[in-house]
Amino acid sequence: MGTIRVGVLGFGFIGNLHSQAVQNTAGMELAGVWTRHDGTAEKFAEAFPDGRLFDSIEALATSPDVDAVVVGLPNSLHFDATTLALQEGKHVLVEKPMAMNTSEASKMASLAAEKKLSLMVGHMWRFDREFQAVRELVTQGKIGKVVKTKGYGIHENWGPVGWFVEPELAGGGALIDMGVHALDSVRYLIGDPTPVRVFATIGTHYGDYKVDDTGVLMVVWDNGITSVIESGWWHPHMDGPEASTQLFGTTGYARVFPTMAKFGKGERPWLPRFPLREDHCDQHIYDGQMAEFAASIREGRPPVPGPDEGMTVMRICEAAYESARTGRAVELAG
Repeated sequence: MGTIRVGVLGFGFIGNLHSQAVQNTAGMELAGVWTRHDGTAEKFAEAFPDGRLFDSIEALATSPDVDAVVVGLPNSLHFDATTLALQEGKHVLVEKPMAMNTSEASKMASLAAEKKLSLMVGHMWRFDREFQAVRELVTQGKIGKVVKTKGYGIHENWGPVGWFVEPELAGGGALIDMGVHALDSVRYLIGDPTPVRVFATIGTHYGDYKVDDTGVLMVVWDNGITSVIESGWWHPHMDGPEASTQLFGTTGYARVFPTMAKFGKGERPWLPRFPLREDHCDQHIYDGQMAEFAASIREGRPPVPGPDEGMTVMRICEAAYESARTGRAVELAG
């Protein structure tokens, strides 16, 4: 096919990154944006003076001038926007979490498969150069068999407002917002195993809202690794920035953010140097994600991360909320 024309739904922080990624990806062009009238339309006009501003979600998703749609809307709109776009024959990149629940996510996945369209889920840390370097280290067996991991999705002395703290719009709090990054990131590093058991404590301690701002999860995977995941907003301290992950192996240790590794006695530690990041959520991550989205469309194959990766994270989150409610571990079917 020729140039892939991409429409972006939502021009907040994430929508801007996606729009820039479209511009940075060969064979793609920004067809336009729909965004709420909350100042983001003005920001779009400033960033993309020649860009098209659509009148509605429906107008963008059904436009014959759009081949693919990026859904960067509140979580409660992911299902409807994605379903509409897929029904109209558009490929879709939907932000994390994939949907409000696994039932919605499963319907989205089935529709994409039926229509033979790409459905990508925005677990973007897989495209970070530092994550990819540590993944290669693990693949090569440099730290031996991974036994346990620790991962973090925490905001220190900060938390979001607006729809993020409205349960009917977000579907959850810090776990859905931040914990999902830690979950998918560690799963990528250890080879995408299947979760078999989840235990969690989740609560609200730092803010006046009806969603969670504190969570500690233990996930047991089918390859025998146990992962501890922490999520949070407004915490007075964090052991590492968003998606920071530690891996404890039988012959060594590796970490992302700060990215390093150490091995057996007498071996020098691995202290790699990477290009400076303009921001923690650096533009190169979104550029890599968009390049994979474009490649999946052109090659007629499922993107990675796609529905399987998105639904796996959602299953863990649902199990975590159930575990926190009941005080018991939740067994997950294969």
